[in-house]
Amino acid sequence: LGGTAWSNDYPRGDRAFARILRRLTRIDTRSVEQPINLNDGDDVYNWPWLYAAHIETASMPDSMVLKLREYLARGGFFYVDDFWGDAGWERVMELMGRIIPNAEAEEIADSDPIFHLLYDLKDRFMVANHNELMRTGHPYHNMPGAQEAHWRAIRDAKGRIVIVLNFNSDIGDSWEWADRPEYPEKYSNLGMRISINYTAYAMTH
Repeated sequence: LGGTAWSNDYPRGDRAFARILRRLTRIDTRSVEQPINLNDGDDVYNWPWLYAAHIETASMPDSMVLKLREYLARGGFFYVDDFWGDAGWERVMELMGRIIPNAEAEEIADSDPIFHLLYDLKDRFMVANHNELMRTGHPYHNMPGAQEAHWRAIRDAKGRIVIVLNFNSDIGDSWEWADRPEYPEKYSNLGMRISINYTAYAMTH
């Protein structure tokens, strides 16, 4: 993605999640990650879902925006993670509006199938940012509007979730730091389970 800090948690987090997918599901998962450049021909269409962190920093040219729009229209799934606070939300939704004109984000209901495909995830909570947790003892970034986690989505005209927005959570850190004793297991556990459900949804809807 143009201009974004796309390599955050990369490649350690990506590979950790790939190992978990292979271990806990029957999804045929590669052992290494696949960075995607939306301007690299049609490569993006070979992959069922994309993950991006810190997308509020992205400066995507129109060519990338149109490619991502077409990717979603063809059945792709976009997993947006690790953006925080009121300003971050505003910037992300500006980009979402370019990708899907008039895009509207909704809070995903507890009863939605995406939270129950493999794991029942009714009791969700903020997944901690590692650096903030180590530095301050709390899981969130210290900025306005960053103290409450939200699980939001954008749907297509048929009601399929095409973009998930993990607002005020750092799922990537739950992958990257899963085997480190200083990062509490509860965060890695939830982050992995949410991501497995999202992946199953992307592969079946």
